[in-house]
Amino acid sequence: MVPERRTNESWLPEIFNDFFDNRWMERVNYSAPAINVKENEKEYEVEVAAPGLTKDDFKINLDTEGNLVLHMEKKQEHKDERKHEHFLRREFSYEQFHQEFALPENADIEKISAHMEHGVLNILIPKLTPSEVKKNIRQIEIG
Repeated sequence: MVPERRTNESWLPEIFNDFFDNRWMERVNYSAPAINVKENEKEYEVEVAAPGLTKDDFKINLDTEGNLVLHMEKKQEHKDERKHEHFLRREFSYEQFHQEFALPENADIEKISAHMEHGVLNILIPKLTPSEVKKNIRQIEIG
């Protein structure tokens, strides 16, 4: 999979923009948060920038294909409780974000955890050891 090169623009910055463009990593809307994915010997960590959001704004689950699904929905409405005034303008906002992550075969899906701290949602995905990964692989006999 090689990103296409545009002839009227500089190649190096554009290859990164093309790869993370909607054609390669689709995002539902324009207000998608910044996401980092880190790896060490024991786990993968997904960091989602979530300033002003709470843990109640997020839903995290595994879909039927084994993908990690992150969904965020935030509704805000500013109401003025003064009954004697007629509103010409009322402030409200609605944000929604949906992202799916294909998990590697060594992800321990039974031990995935998440927590919010200082405006960042952290999702920890422990790794299976190589021997545990081999246990999940089996040969299927052809009858």
